[in-house]
Amino acid sequence: MPPISDKKSKPAKNVPTRLRGFKDILPEEAPFWQRAYSVASKLLNDYGFSEINTPILEATNLFKRTLGEGTDIVDKEMFTFTDRSRDSVTLRPEMTAGIVRSYIEHGMFNRTQPIKLWSWGPLFRYDRPQAGRFRQFHQLDIEIIGNSREVADAEVIFLSHLFCQELGIDATVQINSLGSTEARKEYNKVLKDYYRSKRRLLCEDCKKRMAKNALRLLDCKQPSCQPFIHEAPQLVDHLDDESKRHFVKVLEYLAESQVPYVLNPYIVRGLDYYNRTTFELWPASASQSEASTFAQATADKSAGEPAAAVSAPNAIGGGGRYDGLIEQIGGRATPAVGMAFGLERVVDLMKSSKVSLETAGPDVFLAQLGEEAAKHAFLLFEKLRSAGVRAVANFAHEGLKGQLELANKLGVVFAIILGQKELLDGTVIIRDMENGIQEVVDLNKICDEIKKRLKKTRD
Repeated sequence: MPPISDKKSKPAKNVPTRLRGFKDILPEEAPFWQRAYSVASKLLNDYGFSEINTPILEATNLFKRTLGEGTDIVDKEMFTFTDRSRDSVTLRPEMTAGIVRSYIEHGMFNRTQPIKLWSWGPLFRYDRPQAGRFRQFHQLDIEIIGNSREVADAEVIFLSHLFCQELGIDATVQINSLGSTEARKEYNKVLKDYYRSKRRLLCEDCKKRMAKNALRLLDCKQPSCQPFIHEAPQLVDHLDDESKRHFVKVLEYLAESQVPYVLNPYIVRGLDYYNRTTFELWPASASQSEASTFAQATADKSAGEPAAAVSAPNAIGGGGRYDGLIEQIGGRATPAVGMAFGLERVVDLMKSSKVSLETAGPDVFLAQLGEEAAKHAFLLFEKLRSAGVRAVANFAHEGLKGQLELANKLGVVFAIILGQKELLDGTVIIRDMENGIQEVVDLNKICDEIKKRLKKTRD
């Protein structure tokens, strides 16, 4: 398989090219996406989740209310425009807001709870294009709505870990607790007090975050702000008792389920609606080194030494609990937990992990000669396919020699040859591709005959 480059080649003059930050998924890469979708759909359907697909375009206010003013997504990254009705609309930057809107709008709270949903599709953020990050990107989203118990958090994390495992991706869970809304408000005050004397040294974004939501300061990726993050008071030291109990129970579930995790006090996620459990999945190689650095930073802090700056790797996915979100946008108070995978990063890791995508090849090649035989070829091919025979054909019928050469390249066991004479006689020719022996058989019995011969070759 040739490598796929996301770099633009120089186009001829006046030839359209894709926009910056967007990419084509070419035929060479499509099997990785198909494999990921196949694994996700089977895994989640097996665990009782139902697929949901919400619109790509939503009212802008939905995202402002759910993601929070002051977040980078709302302030900088949303594709927002005014439609012809002069309404402000936005290409969805994340999945959860649309799903909870659908949950409320369609009265899903009247159904047996919890509601377990999953979704797959494109999202849009006006972000700086870089490795694994595009302006149109894709996510797998998993949600459990209507369950406040620790087991729901653990189930989402467990399934996330299983998804990685089944794709051959070695990943570790980085996990933290944000506590209750009340505890977080108190922690915000403590954090602001800590940052107040450092304000002039912060990046411009962090200066704005101080005024809007101090917790976002811990999510800054600027190297100049990293030392302040690792010297900051830790949220885990300010958790309320109920959140501590909840968090310990989640960790017990993960330990019993053999899910590898690292306690990481700097996982706060970038969205305002999270509370209590929050987590990310990191590639295991990055997780080990980063966990070591975090541990050293904590030790340095305890010893009174300056903490090392830590730049977190690109997460494969992440999520957490959002118990207040549904009530916040007009529904009943409903607990919920969910997560999302960045599928571009998942596919990149599948490719770097050399995940095998080998599938069973065709057993039979259907060759046809003459215009009348070609007209009948579609029906014969469908007859074979419906009978469970793995068949392939070249309907362009470039002559028997060329078709048999292609059959040989594909490594099929038999070729079925249909010509003008065979069509008139109600027969076909079966050719053994290994020894070249040909035999005429009844056209109406071709499926049974070819299946019998294939069985004999496998036995």
